Amino acid sequence: MDFVTLHARIRPKSIAVRDLTYDLQWTYLEFDVLVAKVTTLLEQQGINLGDRVACLSKNRAEMVALHLACARLGAIFVPLNWRLTKEELNSILTDCEPSLLYADEQGLTHKLAYQPISDVFVQSAALSPQPSAAIDEQLPSLILYTSGTTGKPKGVMLSEQNLAETAINFALLGKVDSQSAFLCESPMFHIIGLVTSVRPALFYGAKIIISDGFIPARTLARLMDPELALSHYFCVPQMANALRSEDSFSPECLRGLTALFTGGAPHPEVQIRSWLNDGIPIVDGYGMSEAGTIFGMPLDIELIDKKAGCVGFATHRMQVRLVNNDGQEVAEGEPGEVQLKGNNITLGYWRREAEFAASFSVDGWFCTGDIAVQDAQGYFRIVDRKKDMFISGGENVYPTEVEAIVLKHQAIQECAMIGVPDERWGEVGCLFLVIKQNHQLTDNQELIHFLEQHLARYKLPKHIVVADSLPRNGAGKVMKNRLKAPD
Repeated sequence: MDFVTLHARIRPKSIAVRDLTYDLQWTYLEFDVLVAKVTTLLEQQGINLGDRVACLSKNRAEMVALHLACARLGAIFVPLNWRLTKEELNSILTDCEPSLLYADEQGLTHKLAYQPISDVFVQSAALSPQPSAAIDEQLPSLILYTSGTTGKPKGVMLSEQNLAETAINFALLGKVDSQSAFLCESPMFHIIGLVTSVRPALFYGAKIIISDGFIPARTLARLMDPELALSHYFCVPQMANALRSEDSFSPECLRGLTALFTGGAPHPEVQIRSWLNDGIPIVDGYGMSEAGTIFGMPLDIELIDKKAGCVGFATHRMQVRLVNNDGQEVAEGEPGEVQLKGNNITLGYWRREAEFAASFSVDGWFCTGDIAVQDAQGYFRIVDRKKDMFISGGENVYPTEVEAIVLKHQAIQECAMIGVPDERWGEVGCLFLVIKQNHQLTDNQELIHFLEQHLARYKLPKHIVVADSLPRNGAGKVMKNRLKAPD
């Protein structure tokens, strides 16, 4: 049996899932039966071991049920980023080759061959529930696509064992128990949305409350609602700032929260302390699709204040080290790449075995590409990224991907993009261009319009600088550290 079936026996009448958008809720017993029926539905549609079931949809309870049903069948759930263009989505669908695609109205918008996700529970209602059976925890049950540094999205394969480790790691760091209630608002194509906001709660018999998206006033009202009694909420710092800016913001009404959990972008200390001064723990952490929850701050306000800007530490269930470019562990306070070992580490990248193998050190540690320092008390602080990737509004942006599209424009000779600080989004793209001789851009908007046809909006540069040339080293590589955004 899985953890939902276990809690269906331990606490059958406790609420497991509530979907605010569609005004539906299920107890653990009801949701266990529902997942078992969805499992039957997938099986009747020919889904077998290793098959992929893709999904393009805003957050809804069907996505959680489909993922759990896939795990019971040994199939693989593939949630798709609904912010992507049709071209980007088709690239991912070609890569994962799903046997079945569920979608909301976006399936029609992008003219995809899909089944309506709204039919999942309707079609499964009259079916017999699939009998409970042992699940092979070593098999992948989820593929999360992230943009690759080469510009081609890569599918991170996660097993039930990987996902259980994230549930345990976060629960240990985030004080999760059977009385917890998570507001699940982060998009479910992200590790935070479908894993960290869902698995710890269901793993420990708590409640998930699903929302289809972040609307500051609505979200704040829900966080302050005593009937919902929410305990855990994930957001990027920019979302936390938006909540504080609402006229209805009331610290007294938020003190029932165990904490607000933030990540995905730099979080200035002054913003952290504004929450702490209101008596609300705001907890920074660090994780990634390939490893789930890695670091987390303690929930003690005094400790958060003392270590503001840190992302905490790992649990005892994983190993962490910081190494220099020679693979040697660095001394306390010195920067080094974060490298990991543990049962939380991904099984691999879908159909990209060589790239996955290259993600490990010669002695078997997973290389994150992120640079951190560790202080005398064991707290980690992320100080840089080894790769050029930057984070804009909680979304990873890989300059190589954007640059590859820019160079398709007939007027562009060469280009380079860097991430620069932005008050609203944390970081945004600044694109440097060299125009071909005898060519010209009418204006920057001409290029943006061209890029909009190929890239999601959060990947588009917010600043464009036309230069005579790009700085290069002796090997001909662009020295991005010399590029500076306009004031």
